Amino acid sequence: MGNGALEGAVIAVAGAGGPAGRAALLRLAEAGAVVVGSDNDPERLASAVDAARYAHGGATVTGETVDLLDLESTRDWAARTEKEFGRVDGLVHLVGGWRGSETFTKTSLDDWDFLELLLVRTVQHTTLAFHEALQRSDRGRYVLISAAGATRPTAGNAAYAAGKAAAEAWTLAMADYFRKAGGERGPTSAAAILVVKALVHDAMRADRPNAKFAGFTDVTDLAEAIVGVWDEPAAEVNGKRLWLTEKP
Repeated sequence: MGNGALEGAVIAVAGAGGPAGRAALLRLAEAGAVVVGSDNDPERLASAVDAARYAHGGATVTGETVDLLDLESTRDWAARTEKEFGRVDGLVHLVGGWRGSETFTKTSLDDWDFLELLLVRTVQHTTLAFHEALQRSDRGRYVLISAAGATRPTAGNAAYAAGKAAAEAWTLAMADYFRKAGGERGPTSAAAILVVKALVHDAMRADRPNAKFAGFTDVTDLAEAIVGVWDEPAAEVNGKRLWLTEKP
């Protein structure tokens, strides 16, 4: 168990069952946090939770299936978490998805409908559900994982980039809420954005042994950066895009 800024903190992780979520659960548990994961795939989530518990004996890591596309279900998750553990000190948003096209003119608006739900609606629901609990915390953090494409979209990624840009804008509005709530003393909680080009993990490398994945961020490095958000004062990270890849 760690003894840093996350010791004893209660951190919720949305999208905990994927490779990035799995890495985040492991690293947060290692840092001493109580970790509460959610995912829409119960088997994948259970595997990730068990792995974090096994790797860090004594760590409190739980998981439950939550429909993040339903605002009331998400609010219920936030309320249950705060009631059970007495506080919520963070929400890490790792819900993702990607669809693209060969060219701009071949973009399907069905892709936007799909990505708007995963990339935007889940951010809206988690921020609205958790913002009051995070503001009550003395070290509250909302961490969004975004993509460099939101800053410089490419022709074939119009829907994806637009979704990521919308999620960033929504998160920055939450950051302004924290700023105003802090008054003259400055914010005590923060909403921050970690920007990657794309993510890579061991299974991807095994499937494509000759690929270089240039500029990609390994999920273990992402997990380390997530933990690092708590190492900085709220005012230093609130409303900031923290780049883990080269700026475009």
